Amino acid sequence: MRWSVVAVAAAGLSLSACSTSSPTGPSSVLDAPTGLISFSLDEAIELSWSSNARTSAPDLFSYYAVYSTSYDLDHGVCGSSWVLEGTTVSEDFIASGLPNGVPRCFAVSAINTSGIESDWSASRYDTPRYDSRNIVVYAQQVSLARSGFKFYDPSSGYLGLVLSGDRTDVDFYVDRDVDGTMWLVPVRTGTEVAFYGTEPVADLTSIDVAPLNGFDVTAVEAAPGYGYVFEMDEPDGLHFGGVRVTHVGQDFVILDWSYQSDPGNPELRVVAQR
Repeated sequence: MRWSVVAVAAAGLSLSACSTSSPTGPSSVLDAPTGLISFSLDEAIELSWSSNARTSAPDLFSYYAVYSTSYDLDHGVCGSSWVLEGTTVSEDFIASGLPNGVPRCFAVSAINTSGIESDWSASRYDTPRYDSRNIVVYAQQVSLARSGFKFYDPSSGYLGLVLSGDRTDVDFYVDRDVDGTMWLVPVRTGTEVAFYGTEPVADLTSIDVAPLNGFDVTAVEAAPGYGYVFEMDEPDGLHFGGVRVTHVGQDFVILDWSYQSDPGNPELRVVAQR
């Protein structure tokens, strides 16, 4: 059985996000920042939050402090050894130089003109992951040698490989149906795919945590703008990869991809806390 865009829209798949614990800090005149969200990047995490601390007392506001610590994914708790990532006067910050596949917990505070720090925001964890954009994969009927895709090859350490579609170790290959539609077909044992939601996604970073259900070993239609999540059984456990199809041509598809190297970690980007 093959799953088309129409079929998945009718299914109405649901997604879930994870919760985190939150640190506390000394109170101050300024409000604690709210609405902390994060975006997984390659060796970095982009953070942003509400301007409530600044706009509630603009004459008292000086800057924000951004903190991070380790995160225990198995128990859902932040570590206790917080470090200062940096400061900023805007409501966004990129924590860079982070190892991919290692979860970190983040929190933000506001500092007033007297140097007094606010309570910290609710914490948010995220995990940097590998990604790349504008990868061309041909239909098997057009170029067999360039029709397969593998997120990660443990033997070489390479990621995002376009390989022959008849190999049994690729994660999926592109197939062109007789009606001209293109399909992503899981190949390797233990690899399944699911649509990410029922509507197109704005960007690769819009693909956040892997869905809890909806995975299948059968093919899914490659449609421009739609997101897909692959669940892959590796020797060290389950891994997840995200795909956003940016273009579907007559002979090929162009896609963006991301890969979470942390085994068992379903996040490909974390959404806002509510």
